[in-house]
Amino acid sequence: MLIDLKLDGKTIIVVGGGSEGYRKTQSFVDSGAKIWVISKAFSSGIQKLNEAKKVALVKTEIQDAEAFVNSLNPKPDILLAVTNEPKLNSELIKAAKSAGCMVYSVDNPALSDFILPAVARVGEVKIAVSTSGKSPAMTRALRERIEQMITPEDLLEIQLQAHVRSFLKEQVPDPKVRSKMLYEILNNDNIKQVLKEGKLCEAQEIAIKLLQKKEA
Repeated sequence: MLIDLKLDGKTIIVVGGGSEGYRKTQSFVDSGAKIWVISKAFSSGIQKLNEAKKVALVKTEIQDAEAFVNSLNPKPDILLAVTNEPKLNSELIKAAKSAGCMVYSVDNPALSDFILPAVARVGEVKIAVSTSGKSPAMTRALRERIEQMITPEDLLEIQLQAHVRSFLKEQVPDPKVRSKMLYEILNNDNIKQVLKEGKLCEAQEIAIKLLQKKEA
């Protein structure tokens, strides 16, 4: 089961500043969460996220996982253990669970409370891809394939649907009728052609006129 957590204002601790830490951190940078990356060294990717003010960095070497977790105030909502030391990861997960945090271990899915799927992102479209931890390489390959399938026309259609949906909410009280109208706009060949030409405003005008005719 894939879910999209509401993390706005939550605190996330990522322990590990290498390439894997960077990949996992990217899963959260647009979530609205406060992200802290803890490590004795940071990859260029992590440093760029810090320069963009998307994450905060704490440079330190953790000697005692339990003492480290106990020192966190407030306790994070989520802790990710993504170091290259399996023993440290395991100790961090155990301590964080005892502190009531949700946890993710890069090298031990059985200890994790969730799996981080590969997320295809194109514009406002997000599609999660998971192989349940069986093949990270295939997960990435499928994500890249999906990203190539989404067209500029699709992204314009999303903007058009948002515009039309807002109009219908004010004009049509019945949600079933609104849904039917939205699908009619989605499948209108004339509008599709206009969107292929990149003319969003024209598509919006056509859509609203069609809806107004139906109301008349």
